[in-house]
Amino acid sequence: MREIDLHIHTTASDGTCRPREVVRLAAEKGLRAIAITDHDTILGHGEALSAGLDYGVEVVPGIEVSTKYGVSVHILGYYLENLIPLLADVIDDRDRRNEKIAALMAADGLPVSYQNMKERFGEVIGRPHFGRILVELGLAENMNDAFARFVDRGQRYYVPRTIIPIETSVEAIVESGGVPVLAHPFQYKKNDRELRELIELCMDHGLRGMECRYSGYDEEQVAYLEGLADEYGLIRTGGSDFHGDNKPHIRLGTGIDNELDVPYAWLEELKKAAGVTK
Repeated sequence: MREIDLHIHTTASDGTCRPREVVRLAAEKGLRAIAITDHDTILGHGEALSAGLDYGVEVVPGIEVSTKYGVSVHILGYYLENLIPLLADVIDDRDRRNEKIAALMAADGLPVSYQNMKERFGEVIGRPHFGRILVELGLAENMNDAFARFVDRGQRYYVPRTIIPIETSVEAIVESGGVPVLAHPFQYKKNDRELRELIELCMDHGLRGMECRYSGYDEEQVAYLEGLADEYGLIRTGGSDFHGDNKPHIRLGTGIDNELDVPYAWLEELKKAAGVTK
């Protein structure tokens, strides 16, 4: 039986399942604990924590922050208390970017209004929401097609963001009382030396853990990451990066091909680092 999933997105950011629905799905799968790690927001925590009490699932409050380190690198934060100062800047930048994307689409005659999108999808809008609009309008076959032809880097409706430095995000999570963790390390396409440089830089600013088990990672990749974590004294975490229908190939708790298996003991180490006793 799979035990935990520490990387999950809901409708509070770019997932398609409400926080309560995610908790219900976790209970149906027999998961003991999950973490809600929406992009740049903690708005889903309240609903998820309440649902956790109803369904008997332990809910870990978390976040995923986009940062800059040459390429975009994501930092997960767990058990944080207050990231409002950092998130205010992130949200302002994201809103400006989204307004530009909506304006580009509207200029091409598409019935897109950023205000209407926020009314429909909520305050946290990302490229998946624009992709969904393109699919609904019949301009893209599916989300992958929408990204590849319209909203990925270099495409017609791509607008870059001013992403905060990685040092800033790690320090902000630490200052908020949270535990910062490097997300999905293989996504950044770095060799061993480059990944070690990234880890060491983040550790200089307070990094405490690394995501070692992740959807699509094979046994060899997992063994390598777990070895690195042990070498650097980092907490090991793992999660699916579940987004609901926006990433339908990824299953809650089990990943892509049922390869994900994250033990509850890893959450116990995370709680110890956060000073959580229950």
